[in-house]
Amino acid sequence: MATPVPQQVEEVVPRQGKRQEQLAAPAPPSAEQEIGLLVSRAQDALKGFQTFTQAEVDAIVKAMALAGVSHRLELARMAVDETHKGVFEDKVIKNQFATEYIYNDIKNLKTVGVIAEDPQAGTVEIAEPVGIIAGITPVTNPTSTTMFKAISALKARNPIIFAFHPQAQQCSAAAARLLRDAAVDAGAPAHCIQWIEHPSVEATNALMQHPGIALILATGGGAMVKAAYSSGKPALGVGPGNVPVYIEHTADINMAVNDILMSKTFDNGMICASEQSVIIDEAIAEQTVARFISQGAYVLNPAEVLKVEALAIDSKKCAMSPAVVGQPATKIAEMAGITVPAQTKVLIAPLQGVGPETPLSREKLSPILGLYTVKTTEEAFALCEQLLQFGGLGHTAGIFTNNPQIARAYGQRMPASRVLVNAPTSFGGIGDLYNTLVPSLTLGCGSYGGNSTSENVSVRNLLNIKRVSKRKERMKWFKVPPKIFFEKGCLAYLRQLDGERAIIIADPAMVKLGYVKQVERYLADAGMTVEIFSEIEPDPTTETLYRGVERMRHFQPDTIVAFGGGS
Repeated sequence: MATPVPQQVEEVVPRQGKRQEQLAAPAPPSAEQEIGLLVSRAQDALKGFQTFTQAEVDAIVKAMALAGVSHRLELARMAVDETHKGVFEDKVIKNQFATEYIYNDIKNLKTVGVIAEDPQAGTVEIAEPVGIIAGITPVTNPTSTTMFKAISALKARNPIIFAFHPQAQQCSAAAARLLRDAAVDAGAPAHCIQWIEHPSVEATNALMQHPGIALILATGGGAMVKAAYSSGKPALGVGPGNVPVYIEHTADINMAVNDILMSKTFDNGMICASEQSVIIDEAIAEQTVARFISQGAYVLNPAEVLKVEALAIDSKKCAMSPAVVGQPATKIAEMAGITVPAQTKVLIAPLQGVGPETPLSREKLSPILGLYTVKTTEEAFALCEQLLQFGGLGHTAGIFTNNPQIARAYGQRMPASRVLVNAPTSFGGIGDLYNTLVPSLTLGCGSYGGNSTSENVSVRNLLNIKRVSKRKERMKWFKVPPKIFFEKGCLAYLRQLDGERAIIIADPAMVKLGYVKQVERYLADAGMTVEIFSEIEPDPTTETLYRGVERMRHFQPDTIVAFGGGS
């Protein structure tokens, strides 16, 4: 899986008697030239995909997923070695999630041609690719996000061009190359998956702004996502996740602590849905903190909080420092000049307040966890809202409680697209593992976070759905009486009707047979003045209808009795 190193110098063997010379390799193409070539090739791939059947697409996606699963260990090792962030074993799991789990979710999804039809409604739904996708990937989940986006894109017959994070270029390219080769071997167009070989901000911007790009699928820092939405193209981006988790006093404390530690330490806290601050009811705070400590957490004292704060948060940029992202708790403590037990899993920082004056109340993609104690549920809710508004709007919030009403109220109030109840937020947010949410490594934050979707982004977001609708008359209906009387002798109930004037609509046969006379007698017994309109044919004409309407306008009945077949 090692990525070949491009040859920088070419040796030329001269004729006899001349000294050897070294000729420098040609300068790399400009950003515009490189992007132009990539897009041109992707357009050829898009044309090629037009003729593919659903079976052919499914075979390609299966081959890609199998290749990713088979090489999940090598790719994880490359990611850790290149980025120096995260945990090898956890990156293996991420790679498996991005391939096996994603594949199982989408393998039976129809993405080619007619995908749904409703004969009664007269509608047909037809799936088409959105076009060439620009895929922006982060340093935190480089190989897994690359494979997730590649598989999702090709399932919808969209070629994809990647712009990898510069600090994860080699491992990301290895993942893309692996899946591209598997796809091409299974019959996909040659340039279905491509990437920028010479990464730069200019190249990424050129990719996002190229007229040939149909959609931007962006995962990365706030500036990158903002650039994607500012490109003038449709974009599916994600926002930061300053995730609050409320441990309410009815919660199962052992489960809550176990889930939070498992989630917060996974890949050293680099999943954007990981817990950033825990809010605990005062009634259970001492017991809960003791449980955290017994399970490997270290609670910082005020002086240590200031040291970690100075290390973890860049005061000039007002954001987390790259130095702590994805690092183990013990290393962060060492860098901050703090001595902690060797088995420490998480650094817990007791905090007061939310905002710039409390730096550790920000997102911290590392095993650093803010801690708040509250006296009431209302105080907890308000604090969680503040945390979300301070850099986590629309992303994820969590709550541990055994009170269904509290869980419902929390979900209704939090400005978050995913509200997870009694579950670890890292795994709950990405879906499938602890709930039935769509599995994804791109989590939309909705309009709260300035995103175009609040969903867990998947193949379903990468399709154009055409809807063919046949002409269909709107449904007709009529109102039946609230009571219907039947059986022999039921005409006697006509005596109970309230009203002053009744008109009987009937055909001549009903009059001739004497049935209309009986109805007229019962209505007269009810004290009504009766008029008869008996000029109804078995198949009434429009002229008959108008004559009847005119009779009723003149007579102004409050009761209409329809009697006979054509009435």
